Amino acid sequence: MNVPKPSPEFKIASKVIGPSSPAYFIADVAANHDGDLSRAIDLIYLAAEAGADAAKFQHFQASKIVSAKGFDDLGAKTSHQANWKSSVYEVYENASIPTDWTETLAAECAKAGIDFFTSPYDFDMVDLVDPFVPAYKIGSGDVTWLDMVQYIAAKNKPYILATGASSMEEVRMSVAAGLSVNPNLALLQCNTNYTGSLENLSFVNLNVLKSYRDAFPQMILGLSDHTPGHATVLGAIALEAKIIEKHFTDNTGREGPDHGFSMDPRTWREMVDRSRELEHALGDGVKRIEDNEKETVVVQRRAIRAARDLPAGHVLTASDLFPLRPCPADGLAPYEIDKILGKSLKSALCEGQHVRLGDLNGWLSSPKNCVRHSRLKRRKNNWGNCIAFEVLWRSPRCG
Repeated sequence: MNVPKPSPEFKIASKVIGPSSPAYFIADVAANHDGDLSRAIDLIYLAAEAGADAAKFQHFQASKIVSAKGFDDLGAKTSHQANWKSSVYEVYENASIPTDWTETLAAECAKAGIDFFTSPYDFDMVDLVDPFVPAYKIGSGDVTWLDMVQYIAAKNKPYILATGASSMEEVRMSVAAGLSVNPNLALLQCNTNYTGSLENLSFVNLNVLKSYRDAFPQMILGLSDHTPGHATVLGAIALEAKIIEKHFTDNTGREGPDHGFSMDPRTWREMVDRSRELEHALGDGVKRIEDNEKETVVVQRRAIRAARDLPAGHVLTASDLFPLRPCPADGLAPYEIDKILGKSLKSALCEGQHVRLGDLNGWLSSPKNCVRHSRLKRRKNNWGNCIAFEVLWRSPRCG
């Protein structure tokens, strides 16, 4: 199958999401509004204060997302639903957002300075929220509903696909369906166990992000996570995740389907702060002597030095020399000793004094030598070793 390539970068509202951008954090309020609009608004502002880039809700009608008969036929509730006191259908009915909240929630997000997000779970809800959202989130449960993936993609906005409880074949199928319509797709690794147990860390499988990178080059990747702590988020960012989604509430002890595995304002703020520190620490991958190491280069590296007092005219042997710290700008690194062995000194050196190329007879005495050392300067300068600085310092004397 010839699958169109995804966009390597796109914008959600005013924020660029791409290889060089910081991670975009989505606070998933989900059902934590507890059916109270004022509470939903409070959570928006708390999320903004805690460092979220977006507050996300879920738009669905219970009758269009779950079958009451289907869950009744399953018998006893399982997984995270086992602790629900009401039937699955009733929980979804109570968790659904009244459609007349939508404009208010979007406006409050704008006032708080964050983006308004939602996951719509049927076609009517997609159409209803479209005027208010800068992007879409497709939940893991709809990864095999290709008609929905393409319907959302056809809105021509960025869309984010979570991939919990799915196989690689299913992910490829869903990605292909979406990209055939809209290239602005992001793919999130996810484990859809909502119990909040530490044991779930064994199943998060962050290395799937590597598999996604191999399978979908250029794709913007991320993590939708439901585990406690920050290990998964920090690991995902280290693996180049650019979108992070976690559930958000003000009190994880409240009763409700999503509170227990959510983060609160304190833990969310800590997560964002640690993530920003990590992003700074990751750097650009270019190995070089950093600005804050330039003094360390001098004090910590060794320069070739006289092992004893040496008179003018002395011909240097290995036993005359020993590498010791520091290595000043005109010093010679230990690996350069072959350059000076057999050369005679222009002037005397005292014990411990570093050897410079200019201390040697026949060095830098002709334009030919100057040209040769000019080449050496260009080659070594990329490595940032002592000789690079030495030649740069001496080159004005050439000619």
